[in-house]
Amino acid sequence: MTAYDVIVLAGGAAKRLGGADKPAVRVGGRALLDRVLAACSGAGATVVVGGRRPTSRPVVWTREVPEGGGPLAALGAGVRLTTAERVLVLSADLPFLGPATVDALLAAVGEGGGEGSREGALCTDPDGRDQPLLAVYRAEPLRRELALLATEHGSLAGLPLRLLTGELDLARVDAGPHAAFDCDTWEDIAAARARIREHGAVLDEWITSVKNELGIELDVDTDVLLDLARDAAHGVARPAAPLTTFLVGYAAARASGGAASPGEAEAAVAEAARKATALALRWEAEAAEEQPRAKPSGEGAGTP
Repeated sequence: MTAYDVIVLAGGAAKRLGGADKPAVRVGGRALLDRVLAACSGAGATVVVGGRRPTSRPVVWTREVPEGGGPLAALGAGVRLTTAERVLVLSADLPFLGPATVDALLAAVGEGGGEGSREGALCTDPDGRDQPLLAVYRAEPLRRELALLATEHGSLAGLPLRLLTGELDLARVDAGPHAAFDCDTWEDIAAARARIREHGAVLDEWITSVKNELGIELDVDTDVLLDLARDAAHGVARPAAPLTTFLVGYAAARASGGAASPGEAEAAVAEAARKATALALRWEAEAAEEQPRAKPSGEGAGTP
């Protein structure tokens, strides 16, 4: 798939959050903006429209004119710094946006701009509402409509997004139950924080957060590592579980030479985990062999 650029809108007054710096609010230990940036790591240029702040990866910063001029003004400022034929447009408050949704939007627009192709694709939320800040637009029609709106109204400041989307031929993509969830209030933040701690989601959320924190792009079979930790804890001792998994990671890094492809690194982790699991099971088997030989309680030299 060819490259795309992304514009992330990270301005706004966040009035319903009491003026808090919304993109910097953390959900699952990561700023909302960083969670959005992680979902579009494959972008060519990443333009963030808003005040500068630390980010998990390099971005290009710009501001709308005037500051606080609204999403269309921000989009107009951001698109000037993009060069790709497709532009992904996102708000900075989507805690559950993932690469799968980005891929679905890009696929709905397709590559190239031949006859009959759509001018963009946007997500719809579970209630069927369009989400123009969770969308991919072709650059040429996007620039055209922004220029026409600016000419007609004198500027883009304060204009509603529907003036743009109403003029474009857009495909609709079902965002699923969570990808379009945005955080406008502290109640939304609380709901997002609660969801990532749900039993079925917490482990994946934690592993994703750790990988982003450590700068690791590696998919591993977590079930294999969990089984290894269980076998080490049961067959050896409880503290053996975290120590063993650490050693497996270290061994995998040495085996892959530090410069392997992700596939080679994943294979190295799997092989190290296999060896460590086999060792833990041998320890457990030895303990089971010795157990019948232990003397029953009360048995000793003076027992008749």
